[in-house]
Amino acid sequence: MALEFTPESEAKVKEFEETYYNKMACLLPTLWVAQDQFGYLPPEALDLVAERLELPRMHVESVASFYHLYKREKVGRHHIQICRTLSCAMYGSMTLLEHLEEKYGLKPGKVTPDGKFSLETAECLALCGTGPAMLINKDTYENVTVEKLDKILDSLE
Repeated sequence: MALEFTPESEAKVKEFEETYYNKMACLLPTLWVAQDQFGYLPPEALDLVAERLELPRMHVESVASFYHLYKREKVGRHHIQICRTLSCAMYGSMTLLEHLEEKYGLKPGKVTPDGKFSLETAECLALCGTGPAMLINKDTYENVTVEKLDKILDSLE
């Protein structure tokens, strides 16, 4: 089944084409638009982006697979990313990961059976002074403790 952009997504892509100097320069933001619309980038979404921007499908695929923020597999409605680099690890990010496994049965790279949460570790969220740091979808959280994590996740229920 061929995917299509919604009118809102199409308007954004059109705006990129008017802003950037060529269609190749539109690729990264267009992939974001596709991911926002479909929740991740299935092969059909990559086909759509390649066709829409008149770019080789293989190029679109290679770009989407290079950047870890583009999701090639379905993620939960609330996609959790916990920083695991040194400063966040020193502040307790590993404790957060252990808690998510114990309480929710959630491990990095997995999605809860109900599709509500997914988890991955991140190399750096650029919040080294206020770790451990976490993203849920596009929202940033700093100084995350187990208690704070539970409150955040409960608020998403």
